[in-house]
Amino acid sequence: MGTNNIVLVHGLWMTPLSFEYWAHHLSERGYEIHAPSWPGMERDLRALRRSPESYADIGFRRIVDHYEKLILDLDSAPILMGHCFGGLVVQALLDRGLGACGVAIASAPIKGIWTLPYSTLRVVTPQLLHPSQCMPLTPRQFHYAFMNNTTAEESFRVYQRYAVPGPDHVLFQAELANFNPFAETAVNTRRNNRAPLLMIAGGQDHLVPPSIVKANVRAYRKSTAVTEYKEFPGRTHFIIAQPGWQEVADYALAWAQDQELLVQREQRRIAREASARENSRRVA
Repeated sequence: MGTNNIVLVHGLWMTPLSFEYWAHHLSERGYEIHAPSWPGMERDLRALRRSPESYADIGFRRIVDHYEKLILDLDSAPILMGHCFGGLVVQALLDRGLGACGVAIASAPIKGIWTLPYSTLRVVTPQLLHPSQCMPLTPRQFHYAFMNNTTAEESFRVYQRYAVPGPDHVLFQAELANFNPFAETAVNTRRNNRAPLLMIAGGQDHLVPPSIVKANVRAYRKSTAVTEYKEFPGRTHFIIAQPGWQEVADYALAWAQDQELLVQREQRRIAREASARENSRRVA
């Protein structure tokens, strides 16, 4: 195994608690799990809900820098896994040359993705009216965005456990990135030497439908680096914690382990070829 570390990056309107099932599941498989909050959100849910203005000014670059510092302090390059805006953070971290590989789950799109379905607009438009505030989703908005194939009662239970106001400045940066030449959500999609990336979509996701994730994958088509797509039918945006989450987590982990094995084999092949060339020079 190439690394023992996994970094989990939560998304907008969420905290690391949203990855609670994954953290326990992956730790049972021998991995060291690192799941910090976004900077400024290192408090319990009650405090975040009571005083969201304290982290309203968080910007995307600050979030990525926060996780970069954590990664550089680890003893080996970790597997990166992120949900929603956490998936966008994963793509930015890979673009910086960090991580052994990355899994972006229902990821917010990088700059350059123009696909914007009605279901996404329905969720984000009310939030974009307050670009410098922390606005919570209402229970009804949460049901539509995160839990649209469940009952309102079940969605409200999940809402009460996980949802917090989200810093709308981050949403503003991502959704209007295509109109900003200096957008912080831009990545070099032509980079050939980044670590492998898996992008996962939920078939019934309203907030980040498969069409957005597929467009994001296509953006990397001119790079020789590994970029793969996996769609799970019947899953909503809360794919990481709704029934069936374990199948998604196991697929993501198995994919990451396969990428590590491929890298190790390639490194051994390169070493053998280098050794053979050196021996040939000595004989000559």
